[in-house]
Amino acid sequence: MGSNIGNRLEHLVQAVRLLNEHPAINVKKVSSVYETEPVGLTEQAKFLNIAVVIETSLKAIELLSACQFIENKLGRMRKIRWGPRTVDLDILLYNEETIRLENLIVPHIRMAERAFVLIPLIEINSELKNPVTKKLYSEEPAMEDEGVVLWKKVEGVEEFLKQD
Repeated sequence: MGSNIGNRLEHLVQAVRLLNEHPAINVKKVSSVYETEPVGLTEQAKFLNIAVVIETSLKAIELLSACQFIENKLGRMRKIRWGPRTVDLDILLYNEETIRLENLIVPHIRMAERAFVLIPLIEINSELKNPVTKKLYSEEPAMEDEGVVLWKKVEGVEEFLKQD
């Protein structure tokens, strides 16, 4: 998840809360919060990024719909590609499946190239492997990017949800 408009932390907290309130989703882990430079369109504010682990009975495409509903509820506007956003929820992995649909590709197509995705993800589970290449995500060259800064250490879901 990422946010770079308004109260960035509050947007992330609300997104995690809304995920957790969904009857078919249980948030199991939340990474620490990292601040990163924008990618693509660089003339915008820095992002706060986190990764979460969820347990769900939803199919991947149903989970995508739930994520997009949350984005919309929190004011996400899709006006500019890679532009500013209140919140962005991406499905990075779904079990160990490889999914290729028109509106959903899992594993996320650019995640291995993006330290702002990998660093929070690896914090949650350092043993994660790309289901296609079988390579550890912790061994990807993007992990050496120094543009990802620890912004706030998080010790658990409950602590994260108490943020103001």
